[in-house]
Amino acid sequence: MGAKASTIWYIDAPDPISVLRDSTTPNWDASAALVARLFPDQVAVATRHAPISDFAGASPNEVFVGCYPGVTVVCTAGLSLAKPSLLPESWTGLLASEHTYLVATDPETAWGAFAYWERGVMGRSFSATPIYIYEDSGLPLVWERPFWAGEHPLVYPPGVLPDPQSLPFHPQEFAEAANAEWLGFRYTGAPRGGEFDPDSLPVCGFTIYPPGQRPPEVVQPEPAQPAQPAPAERSIKRWLRRKSPEPRS
Repeated sequence: MGAKASTIWYIDAPDPISVLRDSTTPNWDASAALVARLFPDQVAVATRHAPISDFAGASPNEVFVGCYPGVTVVCTAGLSLAKPSLLPESWTGLLASEHTYLVATDPETAWGAFAYWERGVMGRSFSATPIYIYEDSGLPLVWERPFWAGEHPLVYPPGVLPDPQSLPFHPQEFAEAANAEWLGFRYTGAPRGGEFDPDSLPVCGFTIYPPGQRPPEVVQPEPAQPAQPAPAERSIKRWLRRKSPEPRS
């Protein structure tokens, strides 16, 4: 089974793949500022940083952000739209980037989607399950050709006949190919060719709370110091040690 993902990328770097391949430390300050901008009416609490491969498919109350030189990614469940073209401009034009890429997948429904915008103008959008296309807008890109030509066919279990409406490829694999083309890696399977391992790309995690619902911080008590014997008790113990019989030879 493939990985779940719900991501949007803002690209200004001329070579984003090199930037991501060489990034080892996320920028916490920039990430926190972006989360505050995205969720101005809610409370964001920083949690941890982890590889994007673990948290590309964020749960509804979490958001993961990676800010690198000229490249920013946001992982949040709200990006999994059946029609990526309906994503609000507040998302597609958030950072006024040269390029904006959306990649989303769900292995449970075999759904995959991708889209890109050039300076806020959508150029291509695709979203489908194996037997239903939700959106197919814009001219297909060059890297898509092998998929439409049937070079990446769906594989069915023995005895299962393909649906007459089935696509000639798996939509999730199609979306991951878009991710590899634009960003240099796939979430599923071993890296191919010049791709890098997403386990090496860190993102910053935040939990989102409605106002007034942030749980109180738990203050850990100071470790208890071992009790010291009273002065008289210490004197008796020293006397007993002096009076103890010598060990036999």
